[in-house]
Amino acid sequence: MASFAQPPQTIANINIAQRRLKSLPYKSSRALYRFTFPPICLKLQPIFCTKLSSWEPSPSITYVHNEETDDNFLKSGSNIFETMTAESTTETSIPNDTSETSALNDRDGVLDASNQLSMHSQLLKWLMWLLGPSVLLATGMVPTLWLPLSSVYLGTNVASLLSLVGLDCIFNIGVTLFLLMADACARPKSPTQSCKSQAPFSYRFWNMAASIIGFVIPLAMFMASHKGFLQPQLSFISFSVLLVPYLLLLSIQMLTEMLTWHWESPVWLVTPVVYEAYRVLQLMRGLKLGAEIVAPAWMVHTIRGLVSWWVLILGMQLMRVAWFAGFTARTQKQA
Repeated sequence: MASFAQPPQTIANINIAQRRLKSLPYKSSRALYRFTFPPICLKLQPIFCTKLSSWEPSPSITYVHNEETDDNFLKSGSNIFETMTAESTTETSIPNDTSETSALNDRDGVLDASNQLSMHSQLLKWLMWLLGPSVLLATGMVPTLWLPLSSVYLGTNVASLLSLVGLDCIFNIGVTLFLLMADACARPKSPTQSCKSQAPFSYRFWNMAASIIGFVIPLAMFMASHKGFLQPQLSFISFSVLLVPYLLLLSIQMLTEMLTWHWESPVWLVTPVVYEAYRVLQLMRGLKLGAEIVAPAWMVHTIRGLVSWWVLILGMQLMRVAWFAGFTARTQKQA
């Protein structure tokens, strides 16, 4: 704050010297005329200014260091405005350090949560290693091996056909659950890592060729019997009880394999093995039913030929599994 003061009293005397008035008619008069004004007292009040004008320079105020104060007082400079700027910079740096500390704590919390999640997922995978085969055994092998045939086959009728199809549907549900668990176990621990396994074209071609051959052979034999080329003829309901469950499950296997190839799931290698192992049991059950129905000899030989065919295909699939294991080992060694 600046103030300006002036002496309180001033006396102004105004003297007017004589002046020759040429314009006056009295030329001979040379008298001097003097006019004296009374003194005027002017008392000027002090003016206090609290705000500097735009044209006035800012005062340079120097602060003296006091020994009792902190050593950091006015450390940045002698100007008070520079010191205030330095202090504000220091104050703003403190929240940044706090935010970095909180970010590190959040990161540690995220890592701990991810580690706990990975431990739980690993424990779940260990359980699925036992649960998956158990489901497959309970839905496929137990009804086929321990269920009496008389409880399923009630004669050459639609009821027997539906009972047999129901058994195969139960097995198919178990296979679906097993494949889902196997796919989950084959996935990597980190969800960010991609796990895409593409089946070779030659494998897909020969798999589909084997399935089509196994699908066409019984239909061709039945059409030959219907045309009279094979004697004695076999009725449609007897043929359905013997081979329609087999044809339905084979169609489901082909569809499942195509889906695993399309999704690039790592279970494409075990899918035909599971279905073909059950198919051998399914055809052996058909041989027993053929003895109950008193099926013609050509039909019994057809079923035996199908059993031999699928045992051959199953052996080739197992060799493919061994080849794939060796291929994976060579790839890891090269990497």
